Amino acid sequence: MAKQLDWASLPFGYMETNKSFVANYKNGAWDSGTLTTDHSITISECAGVLQYAQTCFEGLKAYTTKDGKIVCFRPDLNASRMADSCRRLEMPVFPEDRFVQAVIDTVKANIEYVPPYGSGATLYIRPYMFGSSAVIGVKPADEYQFRILVTPVGPYFKGGVKPIKVRISDLDRAAPHGTGDIKAGLNYAMSLHNIVDAHKCGYAENMYTDPASHTYIEETGGANILFVTKDGKLVTPKSNSILPSITRRSLIHVAKEYLHMEVEERKINKSELKDFVECGLCGTAAVISPIGEIDDHGEQIMLPSGMEKGGPVLTKLRETLTGIQMGTEKAPEGWVVEIK
Repeated sequence: MAKQLDWASLPFGYMETNKSFVANYKNGAWDSGTLTTDHSITISECAGVLQYAQTCFEGLKAYTTKDGKIVCFRPDLNASRMADSCRRLEMPVFPEDRFVQAVIDTVKANIEYVPPYGSGATLYIRPYMFGSSAVIGVKPADEYQFRILVTPVGPYFKGGVKPIKVRISDLDRAAPHGTGDIKAGLNYAMSLHNIVDAHKCGYAENMYTDPASHTYIEETGGANILFVTKDGKLVTPKSNSILPSITRRSLIHVAKEYLHMEVEERKINKSELKDFVECGLCGTAAVISPIGEIDDHGEQIMLPSGMEKGGPVLTKLRETLTGIQMGTEKAPEGWVVEIK
């Protein structure tokens, strides 16, 4: 039975729940892990995470479907992506099957915090790992902690889906051949100053171009980007410094297999922006956030879909994927994992 919370008014923020999952890596091996009611962490003042930002994370959600089941969406892909992040950051991989089971166990331990169907709210799941032992020389830590916290979050769009205004940024999100394609905490630290400045200037997000030439569209500080052409084709940027969004990969499959759209993953020159009829950001939090206006250094590019509501193609795409997540559309095999 869900807790009696005002689900629709919840922010996208942290609320302490019943239990978190914790596992420790020491002497070359992971322990068995456990659920804990202790939501605080005690580490050395010289811990690897504090000295050299040795940390990565994931994000996914648990939902209540139309028929009352509690499910999460494609946790195996989060496990795989976190494994990639760990390998790049010289951190020990938490076994992918154990990752998925830990997600299930943590949701079960906090089952009353899973919002009811139709509330628009979800249970956000945050797996993360960090270097916990002392490191003073520049090298990987010897010990690590893997944790999963959960927190109920309200609907991303309160009062309906509204298009946002973004700007093309002069700063870079990630370097070529760097860490742009993994979910490292340091990537997000890099974007904080720029997103604060964007908000001060009246923009919802920064749209980053490729760091080498500042010519090709890549992604925003926290989401991949989708475009729709005049002839109804879905186009998304391709680059080795873009985070491989699970939502984007899922939307591409839905576009091809459910909506029978043509899809292109390719380099997108910023000179093409004026030719698209729809644009949106995609990610776990909102699925798709439509963009109504892009500011390119004083040149306003107004998407034909406008600032009042999302365009028809991305709206249909968003509705189809959320339908799969919520149980009103048939899901591809293995996409939806029931919490039993």
